[in-house]
Parts: sequence; C-alpha cells; structure tokens
Amino acid sequence: MSWKKEFEELKKSLHDRDSFDCGEDELNTFIKTQAAKHMQAGISRTMVLPATQPLLNHKYPICSFYSVAASAISRETLPENLAKKLPHYPIPVFLLAQLAVHKEFHGNGLGKISLIKALEYLWRVNQHMKAYAVIVDCLTESAQHFYKKYGFTFLCEHNGRVRLFLPMKTIEQLFSH
Repeated sequence: MSWKKEFEELKKSLHDRDSFDCGEDELNTFIKTQAAKHMQAGISRTMVLPATQPLLNHKYPICSFYSVAASAISRETLPENLAKKLPHYPIPVFLLAQLAVHKEFHGNGLGKISLIKALEYLWRVNQHMKAYAVIVDCLTESAQHFYKKYGFTFLCEHNGRVRLFLPMKTIEQLFSH
C-alpha cells in the first residue's frame, strides 16, 4: 500500500476508517467513531492521507491522519520569559489534537511528513486567524520524544498528560521562505 501526495479532509463516504490501526486504541477509536462527529459539530478538523488504491468497498484506507482545533492557554503555563510579554487573558493557540500513522507505515518517515503537513496547514490558518503557538498533549512517552525531536518544548501537565508547545514564530521560520 502506498499513500497519495496530499492530505484531504476526512469524508466518511470516501475514506475507510474501520481499517485504520496505529496500535493505540484511543487514536483508533477517535478516527473510527469521533473524528467525523467532531467535524460536523465544528469542534475540530481531521485531515487524512489516503492510500493510492481503494479497498473492495471502494473506500480508500487511511495511511495517516491529523486533527486540529482552536484552543487557549493561560499565560501562567508558559515559561516566565515568554509569559511576561503576553496579556493576562487566555492566549489563543492551535491544538494538534491527534496525529497517527497506520502501523503498516511505522518507521517510514510518515509521522514526520504528517507533522510537517499539520504544521504547514496551521501556519496557513494562522495567516487568517492568529494563534500564539501549537500545543500537543502527548498520549505516550514515545510521542513526547517524537515531538521534542521536532522542537516542541514542555509547557505543563494537562489532564494527566504532558503538554508540549511550539511557538508560531518558530513555525513561521519553517514555511515563510
């Protein structure tokens, strides 16, 4: 199985959610049962990277996906040197709510590709609706290592998970050439 060149918005009629398995139950359940509902409710947007060939049901398997949402953090959660420059009301951020790669593609660099595409998408959104940073709540320790490898730093503990962040100024440097 190989993947298409571009991510596209999740569509239940086009994408086979049931065959997705990244090895993490929480992420599998999200793409299979919650992602489309959250999009319909206006909570988040899920983008998928479909395979190039459809299954027998004429739907395309999902090779990887990411889900993003608007969010906010309090300045007190930020390092003091950053916080002192910000207002006292909630700071707008983008939440990289989910990012997963089908286990068939683990170790092929698709996680890195998916993260870059998610950050590029959020950078484009930031041209119209500003946010201070991208935050991510890590499901596992290996997820923490993955995001830290790409420049995310510790923000705080949130709902029992480690929350990391990457300032939009850093992301802008990646894509504004």
